[in-house]
Amino acid sequence: MRRILIVGGGYAGFYTAWGLEKKLRRGEAEVTLVDPRPYMTYQPFLPEVAAGSVEARHVAVSLRGHLRRTTVITGSATEIDHGRRTATIRPLDGPDRQVEYDIVVVTAGAVTRTFPIPGVAEGAIGLKHVEEAVAIRDRLLTAFERASALPPGPERTRLLTVTVVGGGFTGVEGFGELLSLATALLKRYPELTFSDLTFHLVEAQGRILPEVTDDVGRWVVRHLEERGAHIHLDTQLVSAEDGHVVLSTGEEYDTELLIWTAGNGANPVVAKNTDLPVDERGRLQVRADLRVGTADAVIPDAWGAGDNAAVPDLASAVPGAQTVPNAQHAVRQGKLLAANLVADLRGRRVKPYTHHSLGVVATLGLGRGVFQYRRLVVKGFTAWVMHRGYHVLAVPTWERKVRVLLVWLTAVLFGRDTVSLQAVQQPRAAFTAAGAPRPATGGAPR
Repeated sequence: MRRILIVGGGYAGFYTAWGLEKKLRRGEAEVTLVDPRPYMTYQPFLPEVAAGSVEARHVAVSLRGHLRRTTVITGSATEIDHGRRTATIRPLDGPDRQVEYDIVVVTAGAVTRTFPIPGVAEGAIGLKHVEEAVAIRDRLLTAFERASALPPGPERTRLLTVTVVGGGFTGVEGFGELLSLATALLKRYPELTFSDLTFHLVEAQGRILPEVTDDVGRWVVRHLEERGAHIHLDTQLVSAEDGHVVLSTGEEYDTELLIWTAGNGANPVVAKNTDLPVDERGRLQVRADLRVGTADAVIPDAWGAGDNAAVPDLASAVPGAQTVPNAQHAVRQGKLLAANLVADLRGRRVKPYTHHSLGVVATLGLGRGVFQYRRLVVKGFTAWVMHRGYHVLAVPTWERKVRVLLVWLTAVLFGRDTVSLQAVQQPRAAFTAAGAPRPATGGAPR
């Protein structure tokens, strides 16, 4: 029986394993999937998780719960030695171990790209995982509680200042959703006013949302600015030590919440710890049929897809174009990879990956959005409904679709869930305090 190892349980890895379970005959192959987390995160919903519009657990799809015929290893692949057909796995507990395979599928995804900017490693939060989205929401809600007890002044201003670095889809959607949440929260805090809120979006390039046209990108900037946001284009973050932000324009201010969404970087296991071929950006070299290799040479028994793979974009008229790293491609590549792998096992032809974009859609906050398909542009409430409709159809499993829809219906009737559970990040604090009051320190710890 052939042993198939899938490295990575994100979109591409999950859909590959899911597809193999449906297509493989019993006894034809055994499938093992390794990922540091026991679930697949539906990342397009993370901005809404941060804003309290979607329940955190509903965007996490359990690997063991839905992959019934796949062996799931919760751990990290630290090295892939395809020459020896082995992968080194580091589990959550215990020593590293070698896992042997006959066929490897590399869908490890990308990692958050960071730079050696003072203060970022110590104070910034990403928006790539559900834990980060929950932490962002709780941090903002707690900041409102603390600010409401303070008189107007620098400390109140700092608590209600939010900075998002990165003007791609994740950054803009997260920024718009948090701005919408903060504006709505003012109704529950009569001590605070709109002028107390300060939201900064910092982007190093001269525009945001590179996936849309320039006109649409400029409209989004104007829309956010009309809602009171500060958009800094052609601007870099120079320092953020102790929450004190310094921008390349010379502007300085204090921020309570610093969110880093400035792009993705190559996954180290692919870029540095494998003998499989990679390109200059550290991504796996993959053919159009998702087999590892080049047009002239195939690496036997190695496949790749998703954000860690440089997949040729056959739908593009630009020579040498590659598919962009997004959910649309990762999901469809995972489905095709499963079909191609089974076809290859049975001696049949494999098919090349071709997908024409369905357009791009982004939420900019509750009831606000933007959609573009070629020259068709939809803005406002209609685009927001399209965003929700598309993603509730795209999120895997009917169970998750129903749960998300029920949360949205509840929100229509009763509003967002605005309970902060930041204490869960220190679950033993109340137990160890044993009811003792917090010592007076002049303010809550940051």
